[in-house]
Amino acid sequence: MFGLSELAIILIVVIAVIAVKKGPELVRTAGRSTRILKAEARAAREDRPEGQVIQGEVLRPGAAEGTEQRPGAR
Repeated sequence: MFGLSELAIILIVVIAVIAVKKGPELVRTAGRSTRILKAEARAAREDRPEGQVIQGEVLRPGAAEGTEQRPGAR
């Protein structure tokens, strides 16, 4: 029978063999994902208008469009 230490050694060897075969593919995939994430974050920052002033009517917080609020009403 195998003891705990022998099973641990066999498990480590199996993981090492699998890592050697699949490791480069996993690293390549992680690199692609990182590049895509950075590109999307950059695009989102560029699309966001900062400091843009739009002329129009002033709405109070919580007021829906098309509804009127009386002064002092909540």
